[in-house]
Amino acid sequence: MPFAGGIICGDAYFFHHRTECLLHAPSEQLDLPFTLFPVWTCLAGFLLLFITYFFSNKYRLHWLYGISVFLCCLGLGAGMAEERLHRTDFLFSDKAEVYQAVIREKPEMKERSVLCRVHLEGKVGDNATRTKEYAHTALLYFPKDSASVLLNRGDKLWVHARLMPPANNGNPDEFDYVRYFIRKGGSATAYVPGGHWRVVGHETSRTLRQMALDYREEVVGLYRRLGFRGDNLAVLSALTVGDKENLSEDILETYSVTGASHVLALSGLHIGFLYALLFIFLSFIWKRWAFFKPFGLLLIILFLWAFAFLTGLSASVVRSVIMCSLLAISCLQPEKPLTLNTLAATAFLMLLYNPLWLFDVGFQLSFAAVAAILLIQPKLYNLLSVRHRILRYIWGLLTVSVAAQMGTAPLVIFYFSRFSTHFLLTNLWVIPMVSLILYSAVFMLILTPFPFLQLCLTSVVNTLLKTQNTVLRWIEQLPASSVDGLWIDVWEIFLSYLFLLLLFRYFAVRTVRSIYLALCSLLLLVTYHTVSASLSIPQRSIVFYNVRNCPAVHCLTDEGHSWLACSDSLPDIARLHRALAPHWNHKHLPVPQTLIADYSTSGFTFCNHIIFYAGKRICLLHDTRWRNKVSNHPLPIDYLYISKGYNGRIMDLIPLFNIRTVILDTSLSDYRSNILKEDCSRLTIPCISLKERGALCIHL
Repeated sequence: MPFAGGIICGDAYFFHHRTECLLHAPSEQLDLPFTLFPVWTCLAGFLLLFITYFFSNKYRLHWLYGISVFLCCLGLGAGMAEERLHRTDFLFSDKAEVYQAVIREKPEMKERSVLCRVHLEGKVGDNATRTKEYAHTALLYFPKDSASVLLNRGDKLWVHARLMPPANNGNPDEFDYVRYFIRKGGSATAYVPGGHWRVVGHETSRTLRQMALDYREEVVGLYRRLGFRGDNLAVLSALTVGDKENLSEDILETYSVTGASHVLALSGLHIGFLYALLFIFLSFIWKRWAFFKPFGLLLIILFLWAFAFLTGLSASVVRSVIMCSLLAISCLQPEKPLTLNTLAATAFLMLLYNPLWLFDVGFQLSFAAVAAILLIQPKLYNLLSVRHRILRYIWGLLTVSVAAQMGTAPLVIFYFSRFSTHFLLTNLWVIPMVSLILYSAVFMLILTPFPFLQLCLTSVVNTLLKTQNTVLRWIEQLPASSVDGLWIDVWEIFLSYLFLLLLFRYFAVRTVRSIYLALCSLLLLVTYHTVSASLSIPQRSIVFYNVRNCPAVHCLTDEGHSWLACSDSLPDIARLHRALAPHWNHKHLPVPQTLIADYSTSGFTFCNHIIFYAGKRICLLHDTRWRNKVSNHPLPIDYLYISKGYNGRIMDLIPLFNIRTVILDTSLSDYRSNILKEDCSRLTIPCISLKERGALCIHL
């Protein structure tokens, strides 16, 4: 716990200091110093540890031992987290430069662009040589054309672009992309226009991870050659090798609503199935010959790491294999192998390797689920005595599902704002089916030298996949299959787990004091949630969001009803909803009424792309409909909202409008934004750029 607390402290300090530096210094001067606080904390801990060892017998200072270990772990965690984050520091230039980069992963095809994750090797000078060495990762966006779609992993590029630090859009309750990107090791992003890049070579040397990804692609190619198509291919690739590229939006939604998304994320469940299969098979051997047990456990570990290599050495699989490897090693002792101490030791070793894994959603969900199963499942299982073997298996599966759901529910609600109500029914179906599919797929791959037998098993796997997806779609259609739009904050997560721990303590101790503490924590949780919900009541306001490709104005009433007036006739509403769903859930708002045509109701009017609401008049300008028009009485406009599509000047609108404030949408290019800013400055009209400021909320 103190080690994890130190990681959180180091992470918080780094981003706090980064935000302050970005506010007070230009990006090209950004330099984040390393704080010496973790070093002094560790030194203080080691000093206390020495004092404890030297004087403990004489002065009975045993309590100092705990303090010293706490300080050592706290300082170590903070220092390692800061050091890891400082690897992403990059001195950005205010102009475009030529960089040499190598594509490290397979390019991702977007709707209008090609995304490449590259390793920056250096800056290229006039003599076509590298003038400065880097060791940073960047995301480069190329326009989708006939040249960019041919890019592949290992290509060495010269790109002429201006690298920018990652930035959030500034919308309320938005996903913190900056923290996510930096924690993943990213340093910069850039858009590379067509003609500003070229391939200069191909790197033949491959890292271990790149070799693993190549093998994963070969496995997916084998699935295609065997006849797997559509959702069956997508689900099989996700279940066995962790490739989610082919998953459609429909199948993802089906698995999410039914509470089966965890089976698509190759992690502890799948590695556990393989571990159990190998353990049961080899245990028959070492029960007869005891000397074989260490060799058998070693074979299990080697097989699991080989499987991890086959799946591309993804972080979730590596974490699960490490946990199962430690579990296998712990089986050498006669006591119960899997305990909380084993789980804590696994987490500590994994965080020593990469402390930023602590903020990974998969890491949190995996350990929360295992911890809940260890603590809660035995108590639930003992509530009912079942004699029949099959019923006992079902009861055990139900208790495991309930325990895992209790352990992960706060995190799932926090990250996904959804709770699947039919999770018991889903797990009763999907866990046995996934085990059958996984085991069948493994045997299918083993039978590659025997094509006829492999084809026979292929039809079985296809049938299993089709059956699983069909039943899950049926569960999805059941009434009240999920509760959406939920919202909790970090403190509610903490209070939820505090209640679960105190409830477990009551079942273990069964005293009046323990149940009193559990009820007090529950009361505190309910009170905090009630107060938080009352403080987040929506107020009458006008909001301009910073969402690309969807310029819109959000008008809210005190009662919670709202309208979303869009500039474009074909707005990207899906993108807007994805970006703002957390904020609307926080405010307990229903989905706003989307308007793309004229609309009028009591207190609100949207006509000819002019909004009249709460005494304010907003003009949504995205074309040239008002250009070169004159009025004897200029119409007062409180907010002129300009988005991509208007190519005129502000002066062209003065004969028609009496403009008080100009708002520039993020869809405008930097060139157009600068022109319009100059016009506003010349006309002394206040101008707000959403790209620079973020979302603008005006309370009425």
